[in-house]
Amino acid sequence: MDSSFEDSFLVSKKVSPRPPSVLGLSTSSRKGLVTNGSTMRGYSNVSPETKDLWERLFDEGYRADVSISTDSGGIISGHSNILGMASPVMKGMIKQSRKVGRRRSISIRGVPHDAVRVFIRFLYSSCYQKEDMEEFVLQLLVLSHVFVVPHLKRECEKQLEHGLLTPENVVDIFQLALLCDAPRLGLICHRMIQKNFKTVSDSEGWKAMKQSHPVLERQLLEYVIVEDNRQKERIRKRNERKMYLQLYEAMEALVHIYRDGCRTIGPHDKDLKKNQDPCTYATCKGLELLVRHFAGCKLRIPGGCIHCKRMWQLLELHSRLCTDSSVCKVPLCRNFKERIRIQSKKDEIKWKILVKKILRAKSIAGGPFFSWAIVNSS
Repeated sequence: MDSSFEDSFLVSKKVSPRPPSVLGLSTSSRKGLVTNGSTMRGYSNVSPETKDLWERLFDEGYRADVSISTDSGGIISGHSNILGMASPVMKGMIKQSRKVGRRRSISIRGVPHDAVRVFIRFLYSSCYQKEDMEEFVLQLLVLSHVFVVPHLKRECEKQLEHGLLTPENVVDIFQLALLCDAPRLGLICHRMIQKNFKTVSDSEGWKAMKQSHPVLERQLLEYVIVEDNRQKERIRKRNERKMYLQLYEAMEALVHIYRDGCRTIGPHDKDLKKNQDPCTYATCKGLELLVRHFAGCKLRIPGGCIHCKRMWQLLELHSRLCTDSSVCKVPLCRNFKERIRIQSKKDEIKWKILVKKILRAKSIAGGPFFSWAIVNSS
């Protein structure tokens, strides 16, 4: 993709407009795009008879009055009325062209002869062969933009979006989308580049863009870095919410164990009925060993045992969530409430922040709060 790309959009009275050259694209894109799929198909709702009539008119060139010159000395015959009605740009070119005998002569350069032929055929019948679309979709996108054929442009974007866009050609197509005013296609390319950056950055198209458009490469790199950081931040916050939710569930299980008695751990101060349902608190299984260890540990003082230290923290967290320690059956709930009064301001702020985050995580996850939970911790 070079500077002639932008120049090709200009129309003058003496020079026919040239479509953007695709010679600057990577080799893989110039060769064409091939995907697995069914055999040829058309893009039209007209009857087969009507389609065949327009196809014959184009193929046979009956009373054609326009000669279209292409690269490699190719000539395509056309009808000025049809071409002018299908494309306002083509209409202006025909009016400005010189007349040779009974025919006017215009030229379309910068794309292969066969791609121009597929494009002109589409102007007649709004149809294409599937294999032609796969091979010339980039050239057809450019031609449809330059000659203002919106229904062909939409079809090219649709075909790229639903199968022809790959990590190997996405860089070339992204550049074309920017130049051809195709914002939706550009956004889709943008997302694919970010999602498959390692593969895309090793492609031939990326290397060509690095040489011809270093500014665009830098912008894409910055975008990928920003999106990667955002993704990491989302994962961090999700894991953080998961941890706070687990703490809340641990508080629920703690109240359940000491208030109701748990079939997994055993009763606190009552006998369990034989037909009592199994415990539905999954966290109880994780708390069982911790509670049993705490009950029999000889180093239960805070800091003396890492497992006991964790239990002390859970008990203190419960006391900060509990609304009525006078009737609470969780051990040391009232003691921790009294301890809060003499706690340092720094520790107090730290615990308040933790409580708020736990309750926020629970509100995001949904479900009712236990009666002991402080709905508004402020």
